[in-house]
Amino acid sequence: MENFVFHSPTKIIFGKGTENDVGKVTRAYSKKILFHYGGGSIKRIGLYDKVVKSLNEAGVEFIELPGAQPNPRLSLVKEGIEICRKNDIDFILAVGGGSAIDSAKAIAVGVHYDGDVWDFYSGKAVPEKALPVGVVLTLPAAGSEASNSSVITNEDGWYKRGLSADIIRPKFAIMNPEVTYTLPPYQTACGAADIMAHVMERYFTHQKDVDFTDRLCEATLKAIIKNIPIALEDPENYEARAEIMWASTIAHNGLLGTGRNEDWASHAIEHELSGIYDVAHGAGLAVVFPAWMKYVYKHNVDRFAQFAVRVWDVEMDFACPERTALEGIKRLEQFFVSIGLPVTLEGLDIPEDRLEEMADKCTDNGRKQIGNFVKLGREDVLNILRLAAK
Repeated sequence: MENFVFHSPTKIIFGKGTENDVGKVTRAYSKKILFHYGGGSIKRIGLYDKVVKSLNEAGVEFIELPGAQPNPRLSLVKEGIEICRKNDIDFILAVGGGSAIDSAKAIAVGVHYDGDVWDFYSGKAVPEKALPVGVVLTLPAAGSEASNSSVITNEDGWYKRGLSADIIRPKFAIMNPEVTYTLPPYQTACGAADIMAHVMERYFTHQKDVDFTDRLCEATLKAIIKNIPIALEDPENYEARAEIMWASTIAHNGLLGTGRNEDWASHAIEHELSGIYDVAHGAGLAVVFPAWMKYVYKHNVDRFAQFAVRVWDVEMDFACPERTALEGIKRLEQFFVSIGLPVTLEGLDIPEDRLEEMADKCTDNGRKQIGNFVKLGREDVLNILRLAAK
């Protein structure tokens, strides 16, 4: 096990009716905030009215910035930065899923920065100051409600890049599973793939003596595998929705990666898919992750066999561990298909004419490698995309 520092300061406020406390909770940080959200969904389910009522009752003044969308855009981030500067706003409340939260985090680091906020996402600068962010979560998927991460898409070239910094971890996350009852089945399924990917990026490591976090990862995966079909069959099953929502946070707040070398190659490759084609991130991961597994599993067959046995209940073939490993990958693909997700680029209606462009962008034209489980160069990324094609 590697040395580590685990820092997860986000206050989690979980359960039925908790969204009604958002005004009181926010008031402890600020009297004037930016209220950032997506489109009409929070209005359709009545959450918008509840948040506005609670903020007003607590005496919190707010300026609204709607428009956050999947694969959140840099242009909206810059609009939010200007609103905060002109109105002396010192706190951002994100109401929504990962897109609204990631966008809020980007605004938060941009307000006090003299340069282009994209500098933080392109690796040219490191943020030293950020406005505090609070969250009312509506979609369990990205785990951004307690993570140190934010991913933004730059429309100039359609680059999708991430920032990781502890100063952007939200101060609080209000999480009521009831608000997820009306999620479309496809969004629920995409959320599952995103959650599982966050776990698997940490699970696949060559690190020795990490049995404790191995078991935490496996338990999180099995909880999703059990509860997603229940939520799809019975969308108002509170217990299933609660399990999924809490798992999404644990999957990406850093706990499961403690003491381990994490990978993140699959996320890097998927960012090129959703950056160019604007597909749902979770759907892209359901395509990329199995292809990555097929490409790298021989570098540690025993770990992939362990994944098959402990997560998918595959019977261990001691005479041929490779057979067990491959069966685990097959079970993952079958699960994604069973919940309505594509597992090929063809299933996402993505043609093969821009695979080389994606490989170039992912590796900075071959100048950098991605991943840790196996270091991948341009040709590796291209081969994985080809594996994912059909």
